[in-house]
Amino acid sequence: MIYCVEDEFNIRELFLYTLESTGFQAKGFSCGSELFQALETQIPQLILLDIMLQGEDGIEILKKIKSSTKTKDIPVIMVTAKGAEYDKVIGLDTGADDYMTKPVGMMELISRIKAVLRRTSNKQKNKDYDYQIKDLTMNVDKHIVTVAGEDVTLSCKEFNLLKLLMEHKGSILNRDQLLEQIWGYEFDGETRTVDVHIRMLRQKLGKASEYIQTVRGFGYRLSE
Repeated sequence: MIYCVEDEFNIRELFLYTLESTGFQAKGFSCGSELFQALETQIPQLILLDIMLQGEDGIEILKKIKSSTKTKDIPVIMVTAKGAEYDKVIGLDTGADDYMTKPVGMMELISRIKAVLRRTSNKQKNKDYDYQIKDLTMNVDKHIVTVAGEDVTLSCKEFNLLKLLMEHKGSILNRDQLLEQIWGYEFDGETRTVDVHIRMLRQKLGKASEYIQTVRGFGYRLSE
């Protein structure tokens, strides 16, 4: 999924048509608030971002994207009419992965997107983990959890519980959601089962246990 933030309707529609014609799924937004609302439900592969937008400009939006642990790894290509060297430097130094000046050729745009996706894909392959929060990391395929570089041995349920919390980092998951996702629809136990496993998980994580927060009356959240 590619997100495109562009306030000019015709340009946005052209970008979306080009992306979809070349095999990408794409969604368009006219402003930053629409983008951040969409980011709450789905993280895209890449964001195309204009600078001159109504409300927050593209640089401010980029700063927010790169300052959030949830979105900081999303590659961003600036696509804007601001072509001065100073503007390019600001965009790239703020965290953009590439910078294109309008008018842009559609073939070049697709090539730039593919190049950025290749680079970011290679970075992901070189990582030893799939999820991270400070010194707590998880490698899903290898079933490895580490705290400050030291392996932590978890049961299958504990591992899946931590994985679910890390996947939804910053979001509150209630006990019923955790029961449904980890134990399945047919589980006849009580929600206290979740509390017991959370307590055991915290004990094994040691100092990293502080990242698992209890939200009274709601459930649990993994947060820095």
